Amino acid sequence: MKLKHIFQQGSENVLLLLHGTGGNEQDLIPLAGLIDPNASILSVRGNVLENGMPRFFRRLSEGIFDEQDLIARTEELYLFLEEACKEYGFDRKNVIALGYSNGANIAGSLLFHYKEALKGAILFHPMVPRRGIDLPNMSGMPIFIGAGVNDPICPASETEELKSLLESSSASVQLFWENYGHQLTRREVEEAQKWYENNIK
Repeated sequence: MKLKHIFQQGSENVLLLLHGTGGNEQDLIPLAGLIDPNASILSVRGNVLENGMPRFFRRLSEGIFDEQDLIARTEELYLFLEEACKEYGFDRKNVIALGYSNGANIAGSLLFHYKEALKGAILFHPMVPRRGIDLPNMSGMPIFIGAGVNDPICPASETEELKSLLESSSASVQLFWENYGHQLTRREVEEAQKWYENNIK
C-alpha cells in the first residue's frame, strides 16, 4: 500500500485520521482516543511535501488548491481505503473520517467525488474542496464541522458555503463555531465527541 499509515484494531467503527499541514500519522491518534477510545484507527500520512511538510495534496498558494493534484490524490486515498479494508479485514462501510485543516479538505474531497466513500465525517476547519461539480447523493450522511469565527485561513463564508453544498446533497450537517482562529480547541473536540455519540455509535 502506497501511503504510510498506522492501523490499530478496535471496534467495527474505523476512524480514518487525516492530519493538517506539517503533521504526520501520529498526530491525531490522541484525538481519536477522545472521540471513540474503542474504535479501530487507520491513520495516514500525506505523501506530498511542501517545504518539507507533509500534506495530502499540493496547493498553488494559501487557500488556492492545485485542483488536478487534489483529484489525483483523492483517488489515491480512495483506492488506498479499498486496499486497506482487504488487508486489515474491516468493513469498508464503517469508515469515518476525522480530519483537521488539510486533512479535513481531503476528507471533504472524498465526499465530493465518491458516493458512499465514508460512513460519516468529522471535519475540523475545512474549506470547500472544489466548486462547480455535481456532488454524489449523501442522503442522511452525518457530518460534523468545527470552525473558528476568526479563522484567517478559512473564512466563515467558506464554512457556510461548504455546509450548504453538503446539505444540498442531503447530508446531515452539524456546524459548531468556536470563538478562535484556525487552531483546534478542546471544546470543539468535546462537541465532536457528543455529536459522534449521537450520530455514529
